[in-house]
Amino acid sequence: MRIIAGSCKGRSILAPKGMDTRPTLDRVKESLFGIIQFQLYGKTVLDLFAGSGNLGLEALSRGASFAAFNDMSRDAVKVIRANIEKLGFEQKSVVMNVDFAQAIRSLSARRFDIVFLDPPYRAGLMEKALKELSTAGILNEDAMVIAEHDAHIAPVDTGALVLYDRRIYRDTALSFYRLEGEE
Repeated sequence: MRIIAGSCKGRSILAPKGMDTRPTLDRVKESLFGIIQFQLYGKTVLDLFAGSGNLGLEALSRGASFAAFNDMSRDAVKVIRANIEKLGFEQKSVVMNVDFAQAIRSLSARRFDIVFLDPPYRAGLMEKALKELSTAGILNEDAMVIAEHDAHIAPVDTGALVLYDRRIYRDTALSFYRLEGEE
């Protein structure tokens, strides 16, 4: 894996070993960041099911001001910390190793502009995470939540978060959400 653009363009990052994490494919990541490229600078980012930290690190490389990373796997968290150190983002990030709902609650003092959700596809966590995010009060008014999921699973509107765009890349889908009433 590598950082595609920004201050760390071309630098490689580590991925957790084994089959427990599924890194975002480069073509999906390139498309995602092509869509949001002008909405990153100075923004705060939450990479909720972070795995390697791939998405949050890409956002930092492209000018995001802060990123919070969370993953339940201790091995993944070790990799995220190593990647943050390797890229020099220690002052712009925080890493947590807790359940996604606990991570959201523990971040209640912060407000986020962009949230990346990339939970295990078949675990049913996407809808739960969207519900938690819609009521937690950690999203800025114009925040976007981007969920990567199996293209065969239909996205849902959940609480105050509503679907406004969906892109499909073979078996992978990106669903874009915003707070209800935001244009």
